[in-house]
Amino acid sequence: MKIVFMGTPDFAAGILNAIVKAGYDVVGVVTQPDKPKGRRKEPVACPVKEVALREGLRVYQPQRVRNPEAVSEIESMGADLIVVAAFGQIIPKEILDLPKFGCINVHASLLPAYRGAAPIQQSILDGCSVTGVTIMQMDVGLDTGDIISMREIPIEDTDTGGSLFDKLAALGAELLVETLPSIENGTAVRTPQPEESPTPYCRMIKKDAGLIDWKSGSDEIERRVRAFAPWPSAFTHLDGKTFKIWSAEVLEEESGLAPGEFRICDGRMFIQTGAGQIIPCEVQIEGKRRMAIADFLRGYKIKNNSFT
Repeated sequence: MKIVFMGTPDFAAGILNAIVKAGYDVVGVVTQPDKPKGRRKEPVACPVKEVALREGLRVYQPQRVRNPEAVSEIESMGADLIVVAAFGQIIPKEILDLPKFGCINVHASLLPAYRGAAPIQQSILDGCSVTGVTIMQMDVGLDTGDIISMREIPIEDTDTGGSLFDKLAALGAELLVETLPSIENGTAVRTPQPEESPTPYCRMIKKDAGLIDWKSGSDEIERRVRAFAPWPSAFTHLDGKTFKIWSAEVLEEESGLAPGEFRICDGRMFIQTGAGQIIPCEVQIEGKRRMAIADFLRGYKIKNNSFT
């Protein structure tokens, strides 16, 4: 079975690597154009391209995959199946209809819940106890196609967006390799999804999504800290500077302070929220490295006892 793989970030790179290691004939890799990074803004290859080049695979990087020339290029690869994982663009019907077995997607949620671009972070924000991956037959909707296979894992109280991302990437690669034979031999069972999802659509995360609203409850803020680590990170402002909180604990007791105000005691910082308190464990103020809260308190002279 000839496979074209479409994906871009680390999540997709591990899945591509698994397909190659399983011995499948990957006849082409479609990924996003190189993006400028660093001070010099030099183009940098995405993780999927790095895997593809290492394995000597054909790479194609269209600006817009729905353009006629992009469709023609992908058609010329002669795939029996297209596998999509976090590609970053909507796949048009012209491409969905190209292969013999259509297009399948590796999605990081238990569909129909958490359709969209940021299911991993949203599942933590919502306090879910389980999540998982779904292999789905793609259609023209947004994550609405028939479910082929699914596997779940627990969300631990210590999971961050980053740690859950890694777990689901590994799980998705494993499940895909197990699912591909049934697609090839025609035994795969496809289960239609309900039209409506039980959760709102997970839109792409923007950098300002991590801004902490101190009027929210301590549980909600702690989940935001974990969900947005490592990116875009949960942050607030102290003395006019960006102050990132990388990890924190919850204290249900009230301090009598206003939301966003804090007290310092025995090398710890206790921040009042809309309900309960947050105790930062690892923090980072603008211009400095990440550090334990005790180290920060020893080396930084705080001017105001409240966050904005």
